[in-house]
Amino acid sequence: MNREERDRIGTRASAVAIIGNILLTVLNISVGLMSGSYALISEGAHTISDIATSVIAYVGFKIGSRPADKEHPLGHGRAEAISGLIIVVFLSIVAIEVIQGAFHKLFFGGALEVPDPIAVVMAFVGILVNLFMSSYIIRLGKKARSPAIVADGKHQRVDIFASLAIFIGIMVSQYGYPMLDPIIGIFIGALIARTAVIVAIDNLNNIMGKLPSDELIKEIRDVANSVTDVCSAHDIKVNYFGSYATVALHVELPPDMSLREAHKITHRVQDKILENVDMVQAVHVHPCPEGVQYDHSQLLDEDS
Repeated sequence: MNREERDRIGTRASAVAIIGNILLTVLNISVGLMSGSYALISEGAHTISDIATSVIAYVGFKIGSRPADKEHPLGHGRAEAISGLIIVVFLSIVAIEVIQGAFHKLFFGGALEVPDPIAVVMAFVGILVNLFMSSYIIRLGKKARSPAIVADGKHQRVDIFASLAIFIGIMVSQYGYPMLDPIIGIFIGALIARTAVIVAIDNLNNIMGKLPSDELIKEIRDVANSVTDVCSAHDIKVNYFGSYATVALHVELPPDMSLREAHKITHRVQDKILENVDMVQAVHVHPCPEGVQYDHSQLLDEDS
């Protein structure tokens, strides 16, 4: 996937998220105020944060998609993970505010009112819209291999369960249990907090150097082994910079091969990996004689 195609996918995902969340914010808060449903108002406040986080995710995606330059020779990919952590901050603040507000209404808000039945319709609409948005955004985020957009999609996914909880709570409150409305608000806050933890772990792993998938290692090995005169490839290491990766590996070559020819082969391996393995932006190939796999710690001991 080239940068232009990836940029189109990311822009489309972000546009769907921002427009959809603006619509949901207006509807949730308006219907919540008219019907007296604190759960809907809470979800509306949460959806305001969704707009902000979708914008942050898009900015991180755009910065992370910039090619390498003199100051950033390995690219700007980690900007996406940083934007994901900013989303975590927003999620945490909203979770605290929603839980505090629900507790206040439950214990200090006086007589609890039964929400108007129109709130049930809005909760159902929220379920359908969030189901579409989250599935669509996560699918596009994975296609573009964008941590920021996937994080935004997971953020949207929690809204499905929040809307479902609101729907159930309002339905039950119609039968004389109005206290369930703020209780559902507390549940929504807990869901938001859980999402914050999951998104934080995903993006911290990206920044700290997560292990590549076995499928990616196999793909790199197969591509390297397909180059003429390469006996085998090993010690494959992948370091992620946001959506992009740098690769280092050893290739075993015939022991009687000249240094000049070995140099040519390593460049062929490098070029073939860059051409055939998606989202790899830099490759370092170390040649070694066939049958020799160096233990770098032993080499350091010998040198000392």
